[in-house]
Order: sequence, then C-alpha cells, then structure tokens
Amino acid sequence: MNTLKINDVSLVYNNGYQALNAINLEITNGVFGLLGPNGAGKSSLMKTIVGLQKPSEGEIFFNGIDVVKKPLEIQKQLGFLPQYFGVYPKVSAYNLLQHLAKLKGIYNNNERHDQIMNLLGKVNLVEAKNKEVHTFSGGMKQRFGVAQALLGDPKIVIVDEPTAGLDPEERNRFNALLSEIGEDIIILLSTHLVEDVRNLCSEMAIIKQGTIVAKGNPNQFIDALQGKIWQKAINKSELLNIEPNNTVISKQFIEKIMYVTVYADACPTGFIPVTPKLEHAYFTYLNNAK
Repeated sequence: MNTLKINDVSLVYNNGYQALNAINLEITNGVFGLLGPNGAGKSSLMKTIVGLQKPSEGEIFFNGIDVVKKPLEIQKQLGFLPQYFGVYPKVSAYNLLQHLAKLKGIYNNNERHDQIMNLLGKVNLVEAKNKEVHTFSGGMKQRFGVAQALLGDPKIVIVDEPTAGLDPEERNRFNALLSEIGEDIIILLSTHLVEDVRNLCSEMAIIKQGTIVAKGNPNQFIDALQGKIWQKAINKSELLNIEPNNTVISKQFIEKIMYVTVYADACPTGFIPVTPKLEHAYFTYLNNAK
C-alpha cells in the first residue's frame, strides 16, 4: 500500500501571493480527486508534491520518505499525464514509447520491449503501435498518455484534466482504464469537472483559493445534502429578489428556462426538493453555503 501524507503545507510565492494555505491530506492507493475551479491551487499543489517547488511551510511524505528534502525519491516513482499530451510528428507509438522509456532509465532492450508491449496491451493500442501518434483520435492519445505515464512502474501517477475534449464513449473507456490502474498505485486526479470525480474517485477533496474546504467520500458529500437542496424555474427579474434572501448555489438554463438551485434547511416558498448530486455539494462549498 502506497501512502502520501501532506502535513500543513503552505506556499507563498516571491510576489507575496499565497497559493496554498495549510493543506492536510492523507492519500492511499486508488483514484483521489482534487476538485476545484481554475486558479484554486490544484497545479501549485501538484508541483509541490512532486518536488518542482518547495513549500514555504509543512511536510510531505511518500511511503515514509520526506520528499521535500529528497524530491528525487518521489520523482523516480512518478508518472504524469498532462491535459494535452504533445507528441512528435512522424513518430510511431512504439518508437515514441521506446524513446520515453530510455529517458526513464529503462536501458535493457528486452525489458523495454516487454514493458512497452504490455502497456500497449493494457491501453488497447497494440494494433496501432506502428501508427504515428499525432494521427490518433483524442481518446487514443489519452490512452497513449496513460501508457507513457506507466513506463517504469510508477507508484504514483498525476493526471491533469484527463477527459477534456473526449466524446462520451472515449471518456467511459478512459475512466475504466484509470479505475483498473488505480487498484495498485495512487492516482491523483486534478480536475474542475465534477463528472470525472463522481465516476472515478472513492475519496476526494475540494480546493478553493489554496485551501481545502472539504474532503471525504463523494457519497458522504451527497448524503449530507439530503433535504437541503431546492430548485425553482424563474425569470430574470425574480432572480433579483431570490439572491439576497437565499443561499444560491447554482443557476442554469434547461431548455431555455432558468433554474435556480439553493441550499436551505427548509424549503423556501415556491421551490421544490431536488435529489442531491455531487455537483450540488461542489457548488455548495464553493459558494460558502456550508
């Protein structure tokens, strides 16, 4: 079992901007979702975990090793899948994995070949191994990205906004792949998409302005909102009266009609109850309703 412990980590940049504020997390094998809007501190936390920048305060331990003092210890066991995986033109999937495997220190030819073919099988790309990666569909590129992230048998993999741009079928295939991989290692999923967390993660945290505002199991978040989420179809003029007197957590158009959703212990006049979803919990915490 792999364990990542983040103890009271804060990060203040040279210009005085506080990117992280007293972060405390303990993460073990599986897919852990770090959910927050753009600019919330997700990237700052990921860079700090993997030793690309040192925290201003706090400690980070990976499998008992202080990675603030010894960042190479986590970097040697790290895989990374960025949001957009750039590839060289005119290079086949197999040859690109060969190149990346050498960069990761896999120098034995037989070992390198066996690992590449095993990973191409895992991500269902064996038949495409001689095709140039830049010709792949978005879903194929993301699956190739998983293969390169798993070169060298990492113990922790960081995945950044993985399903952006994927169609529903590709997203389902990709999510199934991440779930399978996450049984044996830590996968840190950094995203602003609630759907990715709901589909993949057994544990999650919501980050806002560099602070963890909530953490736990997605189902616990949903259960905590039972009987507290209410919705009403309105026109724009009504919104001016609703917002000052209610805790509004979201506004959205459905078939050209605006629906306002609020958090309250009792049903406000004219509203109807709504079955809570994870996005309701997300917006509730983002809007300081709890």
